[in-house]
Amino acid sequence: MHIDYVKLNQEWNYSNVISPYHRLYYIDEGMGSISDNSELIILEQGYLYLIPSFTVCNLNCDEHLSQYFIQFFEESSDGVSLFANHRSVIKLEALETDIILIKRLLKSNPGRGINRSSNPKAYEKEAYYQEYQSLNNGLKAYLKFENQGILLLLLSRFLKSVTFPSENSQTTSPKIIDTISYIQLNLNKNLNVGELAARINHSQDYFSKLFLYHTGKRPLNYIHEKKIERAQYLIATTNKSFLEIALDTGFSNLPHFSKIFKRILNLTPGQYRFQNKQLK
Repeated sequence: MHIDYVKLNQEWNYSNVISPYHRLYYIDEGMGSISDNSELIILEQGYLYLIPSFTVCNLNCDEHLSQYFIQFFEESSDGVSLFANHRSVIKLEALETDIILIKRLLKSNPGRGINRSSNPKAYEKEAYYQEYQSLNNGLKAYLKFENQGILLLLLSRFLKSVTFPSENSQTTSPKIIDTISYIQLNLNKNLNVGELAARINHSQDYFSKLFLYHTGKRPLNYIHEKKIERAQYLIATTNKSFLEIALDTGFSNLPHFSKIFKRILNLTPGQYRFQNKQLK
């Protein structure tokens, strides 16, 4: 979506940033910080930082900070994010190959910076996402492969810091993988546990236990979390009403949607939209 090299100052000071895409930073000079409610991470020279999508954070620079940054959406074959269970900032010391790859990506993709503003609220809009997608569609085939290859190489470094559920247990059941994919692709529907169990020929009780064993979450809780994650994206990137978003995410009415949203994020949809209010 974006890649650029920027020099930041005290104006780079934004609170409660929650983006529907991943952000990767390489700092080559100066100092800044990323924080949430529990941790402060220093942005320092010679390090890489990955902020997974929907990670709540505050961005700050007291004096000056020079950074290469890459912003990108993640689309996986099963619809499940690699960082679904790790919504926090990851910090790694940069290797020489990392720096070479980032600079190569920047050189191959000129004019893909954020020229409007450094404020996420200014450029996180659906119209701009469509613009970026149009630019991607116009890339030559070799460059699409090269871009994806570089991103995968960079991401592979961070995956060493992430623990997957399957690494702590036996191989995940193919039926559970199929169910997870089905949920992700049908978030606009009123999904229920009984129907999910029936589609893979399991009793509801056995299916619930199997799902919990492989994912660490109960099926209904997982469904609600994914629906609210989709709702976060819609609130951050569109001007749809809360009722429209509720219906788009498979809730039959606004009160139920608001109740689940508040339970998961500890914010009402209105409070969340206020925090992510888009500039007019």
